[in-house]
This record gives sequence, C-alpha cells and structure tokens, in this order.
Amino acid sequence: MNRVAIVHYWLINYRGGEKVVEALSKIYPDSDIFTHVYDAEKMPEQISRHQVQTTFIDRLPGGKQWYQSYLPLMPLALRQLDLSPYDLIISSESGPAKGIRKPPHALHICYCHTPMRYLWDMADYYFKEAAFIKKVGMKFFLPALRKWDLWSASQVDVFVANSRFVAERINRIYGREATVIYPPVNVDRFMRLEKKPQGYYLYFGQLTAYKRADLAVEAFNRSGRKLKIAGTGEERKKLEAMASGNIEFLGRVSDNELDELYAGAEALVFPGIEDFGIVPVEAQAAGCPVIALAEGGALETVIDRVTGILFQNPEAESLNQAIDEFESSTLSSQACKDNALRFSEQRFLEEFSAFAQRQLIAHHS
Repeated sequence: MNRVAIVHYWLINYRGGEKVVEALSKIYPDSDIFTHVYDAEKMPEQISRHQVQTTFIDRLPGGKQWYQSYLPLMPLALRQLDLSPYDLIISSESGPAKGIRKPPHALHICYCHTPMRYLWDMADYYFKEAAFIKKVGMKFFLPALRKWDLWSASQVDVFVANSRFVAERINRIYGREATVIYPPVNVDRFMRLEKKPQGYYLYFGQLTAYKRADLAVEAFNRSGRKLKIAGTGEERKKLEAMASGNIEFLGRVSDNELDELYAGAEALVFPGIEDFGIVPVEAQAAGCPVIALAEGGALETVIDRVTGILFQNPEAESLNQAIDEFESSTLSSQACKDNALRFSEQRFLEEFSAFAQRQLIAHHS
C-alpha cells in the first residue's frame, strides 16, 4: 500500500484550498498532512483527525498571525520536512507548498490553485497595497523567491490545475503542462434550496480590491437597482462611502443567511477575475443565475445566456448592459443546478483518485 503525504501552504482559514485538502484526505484516509502553520479550531474534523505536522514557521513568534511575513523562510522550512517514508506526495499549491525534498522513489503531484499571485501576476498589486516595511522586503526577496519558485516547479512530477485559466498560467510561468481537475464544491447543500427571487441582486465575497466590488457598487449607483453585499474586507469602508442608499452591506453572513440570500437573489453579480471561483458554482447550485466578467474561471463555470450573462469589459456600463440583458431573458434555475453538478465533490473524488492511480502505475513502471 502506498503511503501518502498531503502538503498545504497553511491551514489557518477554511476556504477553497482547504476544501481541496479536505477532499484529498477523504480519498486517502490514512494520509499525513504537512503545513507551515495550523489552527485546528478553524479546520473541519475531516482534516483534524489526520496527523498534521507543521514546519518551524508555526513556532516562530506570532507564527499563526504573521505567517505571511515569514514567506522568505518558507522554502527552507519545506526542505526540512522528512518525506522519505511516502510513496505519493500531493502538494496543494497557491503559496509555498511544492518545494519539498522529494524522495527518489516517490511521485509528486502538485494540485495548483494558481502560481503564487504575489510573486507573479499580481506582484504589482501586492506591492502597491503593502506597508513600507513589506515593500522593502518585497524589493529585496522577490527575485530570489521567483527563482526558487521556478526551481521548485521543476521538481514536480505532474501538475494538476483547478481550471484551464490556471493551466495556461502554469504553462506560461513554469513551462509545464497541467491536467485540469476542477475543485470540489459542496453543491448538494444548495440544491435543496427553492428559488424565490425577491427583487435584489447579490454580491458575495471578500471586499478586497482585486475582486472588484467597487465595479458592482458603481453600476448599481447608476441604475438604482437593489444590491446586497455580503462579506467583509479592507475595502468595506471605502465602498460604503461611495454607495447609494439602494446598496445594503450585510457584513459576514452565516450559512443559513447565505442560503436565504442565494434563494432570494435575482442573480449573483461577480465582477472580479478568479482562478476558478467557488461562489458562482454555489449560486448556480441554488438555481441562481450569475452575471460575471468574461474572464478567468467564470468562462468555465458559467454558460453564457444559459446559466448567466457574461459581460466583456470591467466597466459599470458593461455590467449594467449585462443586467439589462438578463432582465429581458428567461434563464432557467434548473439549467443552473444541472450545470453546477459538473463541479460536485463526488466528481472530484472520482476524477482525482483515478488520475493519481494512473500516474502511480506509470511512475512505478
């Protein structure tokens, strides 16, 4: 029997990357999990029941709070992990996770959510938003970290991408081909909801600059349509200051509240560029159409004029034109639900398990 190690950058928040780790731990119930920092209270039982080993980053001062400040030390921390007992190593990557020391006999599959944004495509954005001391650190460490990231990519045996959008980025940055296996989404939870539109549109997600909630606010300021914004982040005060009275900020919402929001929304508004984007899939599973920018993962999860409307330009006018088109269309809630099934957790479990088994056979032969 193959011994399996799962390596994830950090287990601090329960988001898309952690849901992939959770699913992988179901495929490999006897696997061990390695990560830089770990907060058991924020992880589901499925992860916590495994043996979780951290690197020395977890034991540094403020490691669980300031772990990202220790990024330059993470390549060294990864190299100190002893993975010699394992036959299959699966790294879950959008932070430093793939740069492990691989035993000669082992197969290393990297499930890549995206090459590290702060090193590559969004480096300028993170530099602009960083405090002065972090700007100095980025200037000093960025070239070395990029060099290490390229080297660590060369040590991976097989890449898996969470979307075609990310597969193209892997090819462009690392010069490697990647097989696309979409991440698991808990669509079953939302399938049971009964769609009863209540005359408002919904934005749900972090209120951070690159997710472009400001674009939604500007569009709804102009149109006067009702918009509910669920989520929190550093942009909230700025967005509240620019928003008209037809826009309501709900802050962090519970699972039950989110269910009600999906069920009552005319459509989800999704104006940012995501590598995959779980939220549009959840919305469609609830029978809620999606109005999304025609870039990134939305091109793969939303079927234009069937389960939503894709708008071409990241401008308020383009978004409002898409909403106008949506309101004159007759999109089917059932079509949305049917489409969401393509991204179920069961589908992920079956696809990844079969893929990894094929790769192991090829590796050993």
